[in-house]
Amino acid sequence: MKTILTTAALALFITSAAHAEETVYVYNWADYIDESLLEKFTTETGIKVVYDNFDSTDMLETKMLAGNSGYDVVFPSGSIFQRLIAAGAFQPLNKDMLPNAVHLWSAIEQRTEDFDPENNYSINYMWGSTGIAVNVGKVREALGDDMPLDTMELLFNPEYASKLADCGINFLDASSEIVPAALTYIGEDPNSQDPDVIAKAEPVLEAVRPFVRKFSSSGYITGLATGDICVSMAWSGDGLQARERAAQAGNGVEIQYHAFREGSGMWFDQIAVPADAPNPDAAHEFINFLMEPENAAAISNFVWYANGNLGSQEFLKSEILNDPGLYPSEEGMKNLYMKNTWDAETQRLVTRMWTRVKSGL
Repeated sequence: MKTILTTAALALFITSAAHAEETVYVYNWADYIDESLLEKFTTETGIKVVYDNFDSTDMLETKMLAGNSGYDVVFPSGSIFQRLIAAGAFQPLNKDMLPNAVHLWSAIEQRTEDFDPENNYSINYMWGSTGIAVNVGKVREALGDDMPLDTMELLFNPEYASKLADCGINFLDASSEIVPAALTYIGEDPNSQDPDVIAKAEPVLEAVRPFVRKFSSSGYITGLATGDICVSMAWSGDGLQARERAAQAGNGVEIQYHAFREGSGMWFDQIAVPADAPNPDAAHEFINFLMEPENAAAISNFVWYANGNLGSQEFLKSEILNDPGLYPSEEGMKNLYMKNTWDAETQRLVTRMWTRVKSGL
């Protein structure tokens, strides 16, 4: 045993020495990883992690399209992935360097192939739905006990939004989420690229703009948990994070997350390597580390999101694995639609519209 331990220690020393001075530069959403894993990765490999954050998909896309970002590992959403592949922003993954890919969940891989054929450029990090998070007490107080809590009416119908303005409405600062939802609300195809159809979303959003307190894709979790806002379009895990934070604070705030009864978009956050990554080998080592089932579970247990790693499920908290807001039933999955990537012209149209809506012009 002593010889074995010595050999293992020597192997770890050699590995760490081989990676001395190496750094992997990572670009991800804020509060979207258990940061103790970054230290664990450095301890195991000797590779230092520089971890930066972005707060919108537009910010990430702009940086990837400009090139020379300096990052080795990035976390793009499926909604922009096809466009970035077409622009040559990513390099194909070397699957021989990712032995932990055997743990990936085929049910999720089949869906991500819609925007990454054969999953050549990415692996799934987290996935979920875009729905609504509500402060049950405040919404009931404003609208009565009979008002459904899982409907887009709370966000897009001025009659209801006006009554919720005082307790606070938040919209995600994500045109790729808001515009398809608005189109769904009026019975249009959320994946339409017809300019005339896209334009129909603007009056829907303008009608409720006066009642929206914030446009936030990250701070709204705290806002919900503290009672600063009472309704938000939300990513599934964020809604459940807010619920848990409120429960831990014991402040009497009850948060519920629901996929929209009218239909919710299914989203995917992927892990990819930029085409000009300074250290692609370290990037692959970091990605493979994240795919270890216990590490993938640790992230989900921290951020309250479902992941695409089937092997991780035995390590997930039961309240995560068994929550239909995170891991929907087969019937629940039928109410989730895949969001296609807009072409560049449609994206510009949507971005301009979203800028006008936010500024109130």
